[in-house]
Amino acid sequence: YAFMGSPPESDFETEGIGKDIAKGLESVCDIEVHVTEVRWSDCWGNAVIGDGLAAGELHGCMTYTHTYGARNRFCEFSKPILKDNKPGGILVQLDEFGDPKVTGDSDLSGKKVVDVVGWAPTADTLALAENKCTKERFTGFTMVQPTVTTANANNDALATLLNGDADAMWVYADQAKNYQCSEGVTANWDCDLWAGFGTTFAYIQTGLFGHAMAGTTLSMSKKGSGLSEILNPCIDKFILTKDYYDICVKHGFDGSCFENEHFPATQATELVWEKPTDQLTTTCADGYCPCPSV
Repeated sequence: YAFMGSPPESDFETEGIGKDIAKGLESVCDIEVHVTEVRWSDCWGNAVIGDGLAAGELHGCMTYTHTYGARNRFCEFSKPILKDNKPGGILVQLDEFGDPKVTGDSDLSGKKVVDVVGWAPTADTLALAENKCTKERFTGFTMVQPTVTTANANNDALATLLNGDADAMWVYADQAKNYQCSEGVTANWDCDLWAGFGTTFAYIQTGLFGHAMAGTTLSMSKKGSGLSEILNPCIDKFILTKDYYDICVKHGFDGSCFENEHFPATQATELVWEKPTDQLTTTCADGYCPCPSV
């Protein structure tokens, strides 16, 4: 979504699909877009709008998911630039036998659940999600704050889970996959911590889409700013262009972008974290536990 570029492709400028689409709007509308790096907390905090966005230091923040709940009380969103392709998931610890300490048929009643502060899916949306094993909503759980504080909110939540200060973690269903480190990856997260995926922790729920009203948006702005009214007609025009298709391919998001006439007629493959838990054929050792056998 966003990263710092490196030579020879970029002289350490801000890069990513959000920036490329934002700048692409200049080709279909008479607007000028400037993309700058800010701290995450300038945009969104712990269930509250970020200080920078609230104070008007920024017109908008890019590539936020339009979730239900708290974000709508503070912010308005542009139309999405990607499909609703970011399902939620629930991570739990695995025991010494590789089995989940909380199973997929749990409604989480009496459990402590840690949220990734500042990130979607937000804490208040877990109550809207349906357990894919039982087809019932989660209930009776307590959301808790991370007991670890670093510069990375995902690290904080996972460490809280692995320390035993939470029973489960409400997080994007692809987050653990995205945080696997390989050669050439410059990580701002704890590679060793996330390397336990499939051995010390795994998902017991995947494919939870009920937390979002729309997919990844181009802008999240202060409510009443009117920014979405400016951007939406331009987004409508740009997603029909070949430039949009080229940007999607460049960043590997062609399966998540809205198809237009420039996309090849291919059948998209459903990714493992997008599948409901009751349709999984994986094991906990793969990082994705199936529903318990009846």
